[in-house]
Amino acid sequence: MAKRSRQFLLVKNKNVTIQLFSVSVSVGYRGGFNFFIMSSKLQQIKARAIAEKKKQLGSATNNVESCFFRQLKEASLHPRIIRQARKSGVLNLSNRGIAEMPDIVWNITCLTAEETKELSVSLDSNEDDKWWDYVELTKLVLASNTIRSVSPSISNYKRLNTLDLHDNCLSDLPSSMSELTCLTKLNVSRNQFEVLPECVFSLKSLKVLHAQHNKISSLSDDIGSLSFLEELDLSNNNLKKLPHCIGFLSRVNNLNLSNNELTVLPVEIGDLMALKHLDISKNKLKSLPTLIEMLHHLEQLYVQYNYIKELPPLANCKSLKEIHAGFNNIETLSTEFLETLPNIKLIDLRDNKIPDIPDTICTLQSLERLDVSNNALTSLPYTLGTLPHLKFLSIDGNPMRSIRRDIIQRGTVQLLRWLRSRIEDPSVLKNMSGMSISETDGHKNKNSGCDIDKFSLKASRTLTLSNKNMSSVPKDVIEAACTADVTVIDLSKNGFTHVPEEFEMILPKLTEINLGHNKLINVPSFIGLGQHLQYLDFRNNQLQTLPAEVANISTLREINICFNKFHSLPTALYGLKKLEIILASDNQIEDIDVSGLSQIPSLAVLDLHNNSIKVVPPELGNLKQLRSLLLDGNLFRNPRPAILSKGTPALLEFLRSRIPQS
Repeated sequence: MAKRSRQFLLVKNKNVTIQLFSVSVSVGYRGGFNFFIMSSKLQQIKARAIAEKKKQLGSATNNVESCFFRQLKEASLHPRIIRQARKSGVLNLSNRGIAEMPDIVWNITCLTAEETKELSVSLDSNEDDKWWDYVELTKLVLASNTIRSVSPSISNYKRLNTLDLHDNCLSDLPSSMSELTCLTKLNVSRNQFEVLPECVFSLKSLKVLHAQHNKISSLSDDIGSLSFLEELDLSNNNLKKLPHCIGFLSRVNNLNLSNNELTVLPVEIGDLMALKHLDISKNKLKSLPTLIEMLHHLEQLYVQYNYIKELPPLANCKSLKEIHAGFNNIETLSTEFLETLPNIKLIDLRDNKIPDIPDTICTLQSLERLDVSNNALTSLPYTLGTLPHLKFLSIDGNPMRSIRRDIIQRGTVQLLRWLRSRIEDPSVLKNMSGMSISETDGHKNKNSGCDIDKFSLKASRTLTLSNKNMSSVPKDVIEAACTADVTVIDLSKNGFTHVPEEFEMILPKLTEINLGHNKLINVPSFIGLGQHLQYLDFRNNQLQTLPAEVANISTLREINICFNKFHSLPTALYGLKKLEIILASDNQIEDIDVSGLSQIPSLAVLDLHNNSIKVVPPELGNLKQLRSLLLDGNLFRNPRPAILSKGTPALLEFLRSRIPQS
């Protein structure tokens, strides 16, 4: 037994004593704590002391909390954690209740003076901890703690590509984070952010940004600078509107804006050409912009729990598989809307105010699930029973008059059978399938070598004649494409030597043309009539130049002229304000016109590899908007391959350093 006197807070191992006055304590390590019985007078003194302490510190609860947080910062980490991080490049300190990280967390790759002294230079060392096996930190996980700030020293990790800070108490990030040029994934969800920190918009390599479950009420225009972003989650925030610059995120394929306070979407939402998954559910939207139909690659659309009254036609959304639009105020289901959904598999329209379903629902031959429960339907079109893949049909909660209740209760299979049995004209079943142009006109065009489904053509607004061994396009096919308002034409992998003259009548409506893998020797001047063209593909042909009229295509965003015979980049491309991507590899290009390229303010990708470039002008480094510059496989000696392998930012910086100082 040992008697000791304490007048302070001691927290260490098994010894915990809180004493605000001198008292003798008997401590027994085997039997736990044994305190002498204090007299009632001493107890009164203790009570008064505790009351006085509470008064000084304000609140006993706050005092305990602050004491708790002070103890959570340790001087360092366990040596084993440090060694593992240095070997693997991954440091995971999640779910540890840490409020302030030890300093070593921000400098884990730096050896201390003591560690330096203990280093062994022998290659025959049997120690597991070999310093030459150390790697730079690439992944840092500090999630599910109580961190209130991040040290500016995080900029030490230049190779960091993943940073996970979710579920903490952060409200800001250090400006030095903008130096993390390799960061591709950032998770700051479930924190206290009211705006996204400015440093986030400087992370030009960022591909994934998760910022859901914060308090973000506005989004900066600088969001458009994250041109390589592929996934953006801003759900469960307080967003009231989106900036117009959201349209610059042309690589985003997954966008989640659910559970916010959005009342309207900007028309620029239609510029997100790579978007596959769009979730804008649980907002305050009353309508959708008509340009949402420009989302060519959209596969899933979630708009439930809004105030939408009508769904616009989605003519160009040929990849759309699912529409979730339940719990809105939809009053009409238009024929135009249904005709634009050739590949749809799921439609959820529950809890709306739809009074009837058009007969054109039968054209949705791929439809598998249809939920129209809790609407104002009094009947169903009998042709609904002809849908070959429909597996689930829910019509509960509607004031049905023409269908008995017992039939509805039998399930989808029996209900569809009953609907088919009510069709009086048996020929209707045959007419439900799409017919080709030749069948509809009563004859087959033998010269065309192809059958075009009129319905599919109108629904998808895409004419695909790839790999048909064609050298010309029949006039009736072009006329059918004009009638169907086709916007995309694919004639790749054929034998065309010239662009078909019939294109002139349809060009003003087109947004994409693919003439790759043909034998083209020139491009006609009427290509300049494509006032809405955004994508041109002329790869693998025999082109040496492009007509000056290409400069009239002000909407062009991407052009591919790889594997041709160009000796220089076409001057018609210079000055196209919206051009983002130029792919010109595997040609015979000999020089780079920096003054011309500087006239393309949106240029982000320039591919000139495998050409005959002898000199790379240093002024090319001033094109700071470039995110990808490929120059390997040319004739120049500088920059060296070692510089090229470091990536675009390092290459541009190298070129700027070579600019002569005036």
